[in-house]
Amino acid sequence: MKRTSEFQKHSVLREDRDDGTILLRSSHALGPVVDNTGVWLHEWAEKAPDRTFLAERSGAGWREESYSATLQKVRAIASSLLARGMGPDTPIIIMSGNGVDHGLLSLAAQYVGVPTAPVAEQYSLIHGAHGRLQHAIELVHPKMAYVVDADQYSEALALEALNGIEILASRPGKNSKVTAFDELLKGDGSVDIDAAYAKVTPDTVAKILMTSGSTSAPKGVKTTQRMMCVNQTQIADALPFLRARPPRVVDWLPWNHVFGGSHNFNMMLANGGSFYIDDGKPVKGLFDRTVENLSMVTGSLVFNVPVGFGLLLGALQQDAALRQRFFSDLDLIFYAGASLPQEIWSGFEQMAMEVKGEIPLMTSSWGLTETAPATMMQSEPIDRSGVVGAPLNGVTLKLIPDADMRCEMRIKGPQVMPGYFEDPQKTKDAFDDEGFFITGDAMQFIDKADMNKGMKFDGRISEDFKLLTGTWVRAAQLRIDMLTCLAPLAADLVITGADKNQIGLMIFPDLSELERQGFDLSDDNGAYRCKLLQGEIHRRLAERAREVSGSSTLISRAIVLSEAASMPEGEMTAKGNLNFRKVLTRRAALLDRLYDDADPATITL
Repeated sequence: MKRTSEFQKHSVLREDRDDGTILLRSSHALGPVVDNTGVWLHEWAEKAPDRTFLAERSGAGWREESYSATLQKVRAIASSLLARGMGPDTPIIIMSGNGVDHGLLSLAAQYVGVPTAPVAEQYSLIHGAHGRLQHAIELVHPKMAYVVDADQYSEALALEALNGIEILASRPGKNSKVTAFDELLKGDGSVDIDAAYAKVTPDTVAKILMTSGSTSAPKGVKTTQRMMCVNQTQIADALPFLRARPPRVVDWLPWNHVFGGSHNFNMMLANGGSFYIDDGKPVKGLFDRTVENLSMVTGSLVFNVPVGFGLLLGALQQDAALRQRFFSDLDLIFYAGASLPQEIWSGFEQMAMEVKGEIPLMTSSWGLTETAPATMMQSEPIDRSGVVGAPLNGVTLKLIPDADMRCEMRIKGPQVMPGYFEDPQKTKDAFDDEGFFITGDAMQFIDKADMNKGMKFDGRISEDFKLLTGTWVRAAQLRIDMLTCLAPLAADLVITGADKNQIGLMIFPDLSELERQGFDLSDDNGAYRCKLLQGEIHRRLAERAREVSGSSTLISRAIVLSEAASMPEGEMTAKGNLNFRKVLTRRAALLDRLYDDADPATITL
């Protein structure tokens, strides 16, 4: 099959230590790195002043900001921040989702060394999640808070934790205590903005990004200019077509998360690209907006999570005109968050060949908030999902293998964080005695004899557990397998069995899919007892049981939960990931029912 896009060929150097530890790094040298994000903004404002950089929906069309207009507004906003006495010790908390004003404020703050702390908009808009917002405010101690609409966010803005903090809003409404965003655009000629910009170094903290909180309370990751700038050089080294022509995205991924807000946003800025903000999402009721946006503008790069690609594939299959537009200029399909189901991968390959006779680079990478994020990438074309590739230029991987060559992953490189915000103990605990960041993730080699074949993600070390028999269960990989087995009935699930004799499942069903298939559900105090649904799950588990061997992968029981995972209760993070420990703790009674063979809600083999 003909494939588009230039790429950097993997070239991995391996060092084996006497204790079994393996060090991997790329033989390619890291390319030139700029000092701060302002360098990119100045470069493209000069080279392509009229090219669209940021855009968002406005009525029937788009509000578009060119590179020259962006630079002008960034400098005006930055001078207004300086005139307020803001600097490295006065962060701005951004409580709204993606938007042009959000982007301008972030860049302006970075331009003069004021950290921003973007948090998930759900923390402000969902009453029960205000505790997460409160935690972020108390951690960061901001001097300013931004929301897009003061009326929409009025309940969150009334939090006592925000008393004495200047509130900034693009739409201030009737709240006289709120500063209109347009006020900052007026600028302030009394400050020396060039002098302030000159003080921004690679070590300047640009953002404080909150971790997901899937295993503990969210931590603040100090994200420096160096981290972001190095990471874009690493990515463009691996994908040189980014430098060959300006990229373009229509993207919804949230900017409070490192994937959307650092990886994707900075990729456009670093390479003179255009970022069209998709105000849709891959959920029921909002995905139609994404399709509408794509009917107006399509990207040369597409980033999404697997569920988003599943919905997109379905939409493309139904619309020939959209299909033609989508693939006509496409260089890259990039998934993250979980492994892309192979049938979706194959569907995009087949469709690309039918439309234009070639396949864009389909790939993924691996990284964390603490690593800016990209650390490994599959830059060479492959024909299957699940591979996260080889180390990017400048990165050293430290792999600590077990008997099965499953490796604990540790990282060293210029894109790794200097530490957690105002938490020296957690910072100390995050690094080993050689200065490698301890990720807690596990990897496996695709081919133990050839490091250039890359690696695949093999779950979180902390998610593994032992059965009473002493058998280890690799919960993360097993969860992926079971989601495939139970698709599309299960929206998500939790693997159980720690200190039990058998492995079980607590299943969060996809209610819209169950409704579509005609399952008549009846609630039984936290669990569903629909005989038809239980029978279908039993059939699939029994069929799978005939194909597996050993207690470490055999699922012997399941229960279907009738209450969705709760973000206010901490069961779900803002990224939509389950906090497995919280689910098991909060639903301890249901966990007991799962292991009661006499309970009518329990499905047993």
